[in-house]
Amino acid sequence: MPKVALLNQSGQNVGEVNLNDNVFGIEPNQQVLFDVVKAIRANNRQGTHKVKTRSEVRGGGRKPWRQKGTGRARQGSTRSPQWTGGGVVFGPTPRDYTLKVNRKVRKLALRSALSQKVQSEKLFVLEGFNVEAPKTKTMVDILNNLKITDKVLIILPEGDTNVELSARNIPNVVVSTVSQASVYDIMHSTVVITTQDAVKNYEEVLV
Repeated sequence: MPKVALLNQSGQNVGEVNLNDNVFGIEPNQQVLFDVVKAIRANNRQGTHKVKTRSEVRGGGRKPWRQKGTGRARQGSTRSPQWTGGGVVFGPTPRDYTLKVNRKVRKLALRSALSQKVQSEKLFVLEGFNVEAPKTKTMVDILNNLKITDKVLIILPEGDTNVELSARNIPNVVVSTVSQASVYDIMHSTVVITTQDAVKNYEEVLV
């Protein structure tokens, strides 16, 4: 059973947290992580890209010159693809990039991502966040106490406006919740900071 230190906001070790083997102690499945991150990135695409084909551009109704006798190549329209202002051949058109991922695969990917952070010692567990008012300095002090300067993902058990506003202006710091943090968010961050309650929530949902 993996164990991590329990810290307070001052960065002091105040105990130890036993993590569930099935959630935080599995061998990360790299293929599943790749598939889920790929699906998340694909599903974020709007797919609204569009160019005009030859039939959609304006003009080109008149044959630019007669078929024979000019010495030039035959042309039927000034809106053919080889002409400036002509239509685009095989250009992008609106489409849906959504990739389906099974629920069990998504859960395995989330367990793999969390386990990978534990193995690389990049998961910090706090007693809780006690931010009485939205102040950027408060969050900066917490990160300095934990000696964290990397890209950070803070995962809370539920939304906390004071924490979110305190971290909003700090570069490379993202605040999310257990229900919203995706596999991509976890893998994209260098360090994950969470709380005891958030750990319990993960263990209840992912076991």
